[in-house]
Amino acid sequence: MGTRNKFDGVNSIKFYNHFTSDEECYQYLSEIKWAGDTFICKKCGNTNYCKGRLPYSRRCNKCKYDESPTSGCMFDKCKFSLLIAFHIAFKISTKKKGMSSLELSQEYELRQKTCWEFKRKIQHAMRSSGRYPLTDTVHVDEFYIGGKEEGIIGRSNKGNKRLVVVALEIVEGGVGRAYAKVIDNASAISMKPFFLTHISVESKVITDEWNGYKPLKKDYPNMEQRPSNKGKGFPELHIHIMNIKGWLRGIHHHCAKEHLQGYLDEYHYRFNRRNNMGTTFDLLMKRMVENVPSHLHRDT
Repeated sequence: MGTRNKFDGVNSIKFYNHFTSDEECYQYLSEIKWAGDTFICKKCGNTNYCKGRLPYSRRCNKCKYDESPTSGCMFDKCKFSLLIAFHIAFKISTKKKGMSSLELSQEYELRQKTCWEFKRKIQHAMRSSGRYPLTDTVHVDEFYIGGKEEGIIGRSNKGNKRLVVVALEIVEGGVGRAYAKVIDNASAISMKPFFLTHISVESKVITDEWNGYKPLKKDYPNMEQRPSNKGKGFPELHIHIMNIKGWLRGIHHHCAKEHLQGYLDEYHYRFNRRNNMGTTFDLLMKRMVENVPSHLHRDT
């Protein structure tokens, strides 16, 4: 198939000129799906194929199974054109604050529920792989989102507030990457999976003096606890938390507890690539082709 024609950049006009039809989108997905001219029939395992019925689809020479570039990926059974799906993915992955389902609905003249369901797939593809834990110095804290008690200081979970643990990498000259996860409570048992997935055990972890962190010192020997002073002891982390809250309030206004993790994944997908935004769309396309969450497969 030759070298893949990747799209790089965040310029909307450049994007619109690059993708002008469904056929061009099918070609882009096919180059991801069958990179290096690889083909294995899902039905019989045969590797020989010919041109399929639809643009850029492949037909097995043995069992005649016809496979589309969208088959089995997050674009399968999409309720709107593939070109619009690409445009939505571009806007969500490259705009600094993304777009709400209401904004998408108005811009592309689609039902808001349809946009929301497709955006859920995009958020799932934006979820961290967990392969690149934070290193060096890492600041960790928890915060609440939602409910009338959102501004109350403390860890008692009241109303419909959701508790989130967040870790921010502190690097020379500023901040590095960050991750966040919705947790049930501020106990070591609830926080440990997040720590082990997203923070290197060799890093210097700094938290406030909450007792829930103490049991984690067995896995993180370089952990240090210091007074929070209402966030003043962790200024970079406090700003990061305020930015997350401001984004949720300003763009999405409200998100249900069961969907909050998706919004956190979306926020940090862009945040962790803020210095290399030109690659975010292509990476998202690869993830949406290669990752198929079964519980989301039927949504759109």
